Amino acid sequence: MSRYIKNRKAVHRVPGDLIFTGKQKVSSSSVSLIQYSEKTVSEQIIDDVSQMRTLFDSGCINWFNVNGVHDTSLIRSIGTIFSLHTLTLEDIINTGGRAKTASFDDYSSIILKMMRIEESDSRIHSEQLTCIISDHLVITFQERPGDVFEQVRERIRKGKGKIRRSDAGYLSYALFDAIVGNYLNLIEALGSQIEENEQKVIADPNEALLTRINESRSELNFLQSNIRPSRDALRELMRDETEVISESSRLYLRDLLESGNLAVETLENYREMLKDQRDSLSASAANRLNEVMRFLTVFSVIFIPLSFLAGLYGTNFSYIPELTYRYGYFIFLGALAIVAVIMILVFRKKKWL
Repeated sequence: MSRYIKNRKAVHRVPGDLIFTGKQKVSSSSVSLIQYSEKTVSEQIIDDVSQMRTLFDSGCINWFNVNGVHDTSLIRSIGTIFSLHTLTLEDIINTGGRAKTASFDDYSSIILKMMRIEESDSRIHSEQLTCIISDHLVITFQERPGDVFEQVRERIRKGKGKIRRSDAGYLSYALFDAIVGNYLNLIEALGSQIEENEQKVIADPNEALLTRINESRSELNFLQSNIRPSRDALRELMRDETEVISESSRLYLRDLLESGNLAVETLENYREMLKDQRDSLSASAANRLNEVMRFLTVFSVIFIPLSFLAGLYGTNFSYIPELTYRYGYFIFLGALAIVAVIMILVFRKKKWL
């Protein structure tokens, strides 16, 4: 399956229909809730989606997390409970969608890409995260369990920082900060490989190194295709004029946007490094070819007069000087050697050798 465009299976959509697009990554969906205020915190697994309506507490921050977006009936039920627009529901189950932000009357939604390195193939894979932000409410939709939010959960459990004293907008900022922080970690890991290649390009250029550079280039392009739109989506959210994101939370988003800009700029720098590495390898290969051709040319030029002399000496005439001379053969070999040595000395003087 393409890493850039998910399998769409030629789906014919009718407006209002919810049709899952992408690869199902879990056998069944699950819903969890973290509910907290400045003094209290609780966590639970929700077995019946209808409980989400009764469990919502306007006196707390309610973070519902949904793992598995292939269950369209579940997504529709959640949309009904929290009055989510049909377009939002379609974005949730279209896992091949581009990162973006959308604002509605009483909530904002943002789609970002979470990425991780899979142990199975040591390559970077992306997962879509849809986040709904409303008053005292954050709902995150993930394709499967496992994310970069564990540190945020620990801060909520232990009351570290200001997260327990802040609004839902600050919680969403903390989640986005974890995602962008993971971007920088992945870029750093990939950058270490690229910088290591930089040293090898000079010390030991070879075909295996070219393969590694091409692999790094592929991973870099994949990162860039996901990080840049996610950065732009965060910028749109920061500029959102709705009251879902408070002014204090916008300040943090503005700072987070700088980290997003740093990620994009770093990717551009590494792209230039990879381009320079490929150019250096090409120049190195051309130089090696030139060296080989120069050696072969000089080698051929040395043997041209020797071949001429050998051909002349081997002509079938009866009266060739020294033909019957006892030491003629050895004199002839000496003449060939002298001619070869003289030509080698001339080539060295001209610095052709």
